[in-house]
Amino acid sequence: MSLQPLSRRQMAWRAAQDIPEGAYVNLGIGLPTLCGDYIPKGREIVFHSENGVLGTGPAPKKGEEDPDLINAGKQLVTLVPGGSYFHHNDAFLMIRGGHLDLALLGAFEVAENGDLANWTTNDPHAPPGVGGAMDLAAGAKEVRVLVEHTTKEGAPRLRRTCSYPLTAKACVKRVYTNLAVIDVTKDGLLVREMVDGLDLAVLQKLTEPPLTLANDWKKLAAPAV
Repeated sequence: MSLQPLSRRQMAWRAAQDIPEGAYVNLGIGLPTLCGDYIPKGREIVFHSENGVLGTGPAPKKGEEDPDLINAGKQLVTLVPGGSYFHHNDAFLMIRGGHLDLALLGAFEVAENGDLANWTTNDPHAPPGVGGAMDLAAGAKEVRVLVEHTTKEGAPRLRRTCSYPLTAKACVKRVYTNLAVIDVTKDGLLVREMVDGLDLAVLQKLTEPPLTLANDWKKLAAPAV
């Protein structure tokens, strides 16, 4: 059977399924913002944006855009009933005060102990963009990461030690990749799910730190979104 990696939207769908009812959640710029499109029907989740929005909704319909209502990634958004917008200082007080249940972030690398590197690769042609990542990594009650399992060149993004400057230490609890769902535990990386056509030996070749397969591991499947 051939290997079937998840698409970026399928990765976002999978991560969205794990967001609990009633959670206050920040979606990082890039891939994590797609998670808002795939929240299970009937589940109430309050999305926070560090530029000063609480209760962001989906992208507006054509003709209903409000250029003054955007998220931290400068994408046009809507407000759900009861949503509000305010000074970004207050948004950061929410983050730093520990009021966010979850932050879903992108990454360049994640270390086996949960260290996160997601703000710069030291490439002089790609200016760094820390934004609110350091605050979110330190202030959210839980941090989960969405990242493709390897670089375009095939190098692992799950590392023993991050080679890029850190955003925060030991903050990541779960990683969603296009190949697997992996928990960061005190005993190392624990594989919870793998895509069809993949086994632990092949996944290990694409991962720098050692992996352990959970006794109750499942096949990672996502709809064609």
